[in-house]
Amino acid sequence: MFRKINKNGLNAIKQWEGLQTNAYQDSAGVWTIGYGHTAAAGEPIPVEGLSISLDEAEKLLKHDLSQYEQAVQENVKVPLNDNQFAALVSFTYNVGISAFKSSTLLRKLNQQNYEAVPSELMKWVNSKGRKVQGLVNRRAAEAGLWVKGEYVASAYVNPSTRKTRVGATPEVIGPIVAAASGLTGFATGSGPIQWALAFTMVGAFAVGIWYFIRHKNQEMA
Repeated sequence: MFRKINKNGLNAIKQWEGLQTNAYQDSAGVWTIGYGHTAAAGEPIPVEGLSISLDEAEKLLKHDLSQYEQAVQENVKVPLNDNQFAALVSFTYNVGISAFKSSTLLRKLNQQNYEAVPSELMKWVNSKGRKVQGLVNRRAAEAGLWVKGEYVASAYVNPSTRKTRVGATPEVIGPIVAAASGLTGFATGSGPIQWALAFTMVGAFAVGIWYFIRHKNQEMA
């Protein structure tokens, strides 16, 4: 039985995709309907003039997500908590299964490099060679979902209170903040500049500061 995206992830995808009951062309010129449904996900094929109801859009989203949930579960070989799984399903739903399977993000994650995921997510913000602010915002939100702690439950690990932890380091926070602010060139590495960037700007970035405080509280517990 394949794992399903959690409520946090489902609601986030609805917000990021937006709902359109009439077919439209997205920023890349792809015909889309509902919550980001395209021909790549199967029937119905969005074409000009196609309309669906709100209920149909909800059912279509849940149906579409099944193949992306399956792709994440089959290709990720390390334990994921519920929010990490949800973040990857959202990412895969947005970029496509083939792109996810061939991504450096997946390769690094399967090497147990959990902290590389936020940085790798922030590399997928371009459309037709140009940075798209909507994609920057979505990747930052997915990265924020990734670092939120929840119970581990996957095909490889039984549900438990053990959590997969991602440290509050410049490698994690820096790329999220920098990409959202257009300073991506300073976001990689772990030197003094990266520390200064991450922790100076984190105060203006809700997800980063929330996780940093939470992480410190866990260490002191």
